Amino acid sequence: MINHKYELLIACIASPLLLGVYKDGVLIETISSEKQTSQVLLPIVNRCLETYNISHIIYTRGPGSYMAIKLTYIILKTIEIVRGIKCSGCSGFELNRQEPIKAVGNLYFIKEKETIITKKFEQPILSQFVLPQYIQDIVLDEESVPEYVLPAV
Repeated sequence: MINHKYELLIACIASPLLLGVYKDGVLIETISSEKQTSQVLLPIVNRCLETYNISHIIYTRGPGSYMAIKLTYIILKTIEIVRGIKCSGCSGFELNRQEPIKAVGNLYFIKEKETIITKKFEQPILSQFVLPQYIQDIVLDEESVPEYVLPAV
């Protein structure tokens, strides 16, 4: 009997919410929802845990929607403690080709070298998040706690 390794990747920092199930490092299922993270994340994650033997969960720990990041972290940390499933974080820039990420108003998070700052853009920027075909293409952060980058007021 072959023992497959299943991992879950969650892009929670913008709409739509994206989840990818990876089997032996290859994307096998994509789940997308336009609903609020608070409404759909837990039921979707529970379904994935019931369907697949998930051994690792990765989530976008920022920058982006603070509420979605906090909620996702709390859910995943609880799963990590209760079920022993490792939880890791990655930068949101890993899933959007390093494009600006919406902050608030016309402010966007951008990455200058290794520093994340906010920058004002007069025209809205449509930043699309995409799940990679192979999970090993994602650079994991050393930290799994949320990365809050507060824009200057």
